[in-house]
Parts: sequence; C-alpha cells; structure tokens
Amino acid sequence: MHGRAHTETILPYRFFTIRPIGVDPYKTPMSAVYAQFGLEPGTQDFIGHAMALFLDDGYKQRPFIESLQAMRLYTQSIARYGKSPYIYPKYGLGELPQGFARLSAIYGGTYMLDKKVDELVMENGKVVGVRCGDEVAKCQNVICDPSYVQNKKKVGSVIRSICLLRHPIPNTNNADSLQLIIPMNQVKRQHDIYIVCMSGVHAVCPNDMWVAIVSTIAETSGDPEKEIAPGLALLGPIEEKYAGKRW
Repeated sequence: MHGRAHTETILPYRFFTIRPIGVDPYKTPMSAVYAQFGLEPGTQDFIGHAMALFLDDGYKQRPFIESLQAMRLYTQSIARYGKSPYIYPKYGLGELPQGFARLSAIYGGTYMLDKKVDELVMENGKVVGVRCGDEVAKCQNVICDPSYVQNKKKVGSVIRSICLLRHPIPNTNNADSLQLIIPMNQVKRQHDIYIVCMSGVHAVCPNDMWVAIVSTIAETSGDPEKEIAPGLALLGPIEEKYAGKRW
C-alpha cells in the first residue's frame, strides 16, 4: 500500500557474492534457501513480509532471485531515504496522478481527463488497450475502478478501515508516520494485515491528529472488521472510524 521507495533493474545472480553453494537462484525456491540456512519461522516472516513485502507465503515456492531482488531494493531504499524505505506524497495520494501526468508528459505520453471509456480491448483473454470513441490507447495493463469491468470475474476484495486518532500509535516512539505489517502466520491468516499512519507532517490532516489506515485482503464473507481486528487493536483510542469495507 504506499509503495516502495524506488525501482531497480534485476542484476544477474553472478553479481551476488554471498549465495548458497550449488543453488541456482533462478530455479531454487526460497523455501529451500530458508531450509539450507536453518532460519526459524519468525525470521522467515520478517524477511518475506516485512522486508520483501510479499502479501502471502506463495513466494516461498518461487525462485529465490525474486526475494533477493526485493530485499536488495529494501536495503538500498533505506540507505537512500534514511530511517525508512518508504516515501509518501505530501497532501496525500491525490498527488500521485499529478506526478504521473508530469512524468508522462516528459516521456511523450498523453494524459486524458474526463474521457469516456467505451471498451477495454481484449485479445486472447488479455487486455491490450482502452477504446474511447474511434481512438484506442494501447497498453499492457489497466488500472481502473471495478465499475469498468463489471462483466469480468472478481478475484478478490480488499478490506480497508480509515481511522482518525488524537495521538500517535502507541509504542511507536511517537512516530509521525509509519507502516506496520502483521505477518499472516502471526494472526493465523492467509494474508498480511497492513497499517499505515500519517499525520499533519504530510498535510493530510490537522496537526493534532493522525490518520491510520488498516487493510488486508478479504478471506471470508463475514464481518470485514473482524478480519482487521488485530490491526485495529494496535491503534489505541480511536476518535472516529470509517468502518472496514470491502473494495
């Protein structure tokens, strides 16, 4: 949810000077690497979920070059930005589209506002463009509101609760911003629970308030707030809460 600080190109594995002997990073799963080094479950959770930011444990069955790249990005982001590997736009996420528009213009892109979308163009079951009238904008991926794809199969929902606080999150050294990740295995779930907290420093609320957002991927059809209860419990007294909702 509030992404990593920057992106990097994957380096070939031969440039990593420390690696398990006789193991191919492009074929060997991460689970085998954990086993070879004898890492206990808590350490695995930290590496896979707090550093590499994987949403579930599926990464353990994929080649461990993916995990190496993610960990390398995390450590280099800390080295670049100081106390945290994350950056967050001042005035909130609404600044991201503005930044995208400026960057798009630099690289010759076109940013269209208030443009009616008539159709998502599909080829062999994969989206390849967006049609607006007689024009088709080619693409590899589409990020959109679910209302644009009502005839497509829904594969999941996100539960999100926005909470207003009169205090920083307890036991965080009065941090004005932070991200907390509750690994799935520690709360007996299939997906992690995320908590992101901002304050007046980010110009998203008055200076005497904090905004905390608790989210996860829905795993049941029941009360969404119960699924994020472990995260809500860490916030302390909540001034106002926009209850957990499925998106």
